[in-house]
Amino acid sequence: MTGIVNTAQEQAWNGPEGVHWARHQDRWNAVNEGFDEPLLAAAGIAGAHRVLDVGCGAGRTTRLAALRAPRGHALGLDLSAPMLAEARARAAREGVGNVAFVRGDAQTHPLDEGAFDAAISRYGVMFFADPEAAFGNIGRALRPGGRLAFVCPSDPAGNGWATAMASLRGILPVGDAPRPGEPGMFSLAEPDRVRAVLTAAGFTGVMLDETRAYGTWGRDAADAADFLLATGPGRHLMDQVDGATRDRARTALTGHLRDHETPDGTVRLPSTAWLVTADRRPARRGNR
Repeated sequence: MTGIVNTAQEQAWNGPEGVHWARHQDRWNAVNEGFDEPLLAAAGIAGAHRVLDVGCGAGRTTRLAALRAPRGHALGLDLSAPMLAEARARAAREGVGNVAFVRGDAQTHPLDEGAFDAAISRYGVMFFADPEAAFGNIGRALRPGGRLAFVCPSDPAGNGWATAMASLRGILPVGDAPRPGEPGMFSLAEPDRVRAVLTAAGFTGVMLDETRAYGTWGRDAADAADFLLATGPGRHLMDQVDGATRDRARTALTGHLRDHETPDGTVRLPSTAWLVTADRRPARRGNR
């Protein structure tokens, strides 16, 4: 593994947050799986394609990409050792043999030039220390004309988990959502920012399609509230207050989420994202 420059994220995803995501991978897939089919279809994966999955986590989308390219191969790249261990274990259990996983920083990891037909990511590209450098590295790993497709959150107001946490303002020290361009979940929420970053990284034909999917966050409101408060942002907020305030927050969040219970009791929340596609700049005529 080459040197990691995104040290803040490397520390986060190899600590409690990475362990949480690995341990609760089925729950996170239930939250985000509505984007899997649109993402993979946009990438056009088939046949003998070679696919790079950036920020692959526990490898659900990597394995799905590998299954779509039975004569090809999928490589998952992530910073998190706990999640990659889970990814490898799941690939072995599911018998997906044309897949591999490597720990590294997408900004600096030495990927062979032109080695992939497609690069994908489901919520794995918003935390780059230097987005232009990271997408430039990804672009070099694509063959000329290769396809990039990724999903990233759009407006916080269109994401039910964000509005649920915002409902606790006044109980917990909930701050404002980061502005587009600032590091964090919504760093690529502004379309002009996405176009500028990808164009600077050497991509052409950048397209953004706003996509909405509903995810299952818990078996009932109380379960969903506990899950949200156990995530990294939730833990960070809860750790700043006393026990009585934590109880108030849990009660208030449970009440908010009851409005999102389905007839069978499960909590379904909308997520609104940009489905972004772009192509690596084709080789110039006359070049070999």
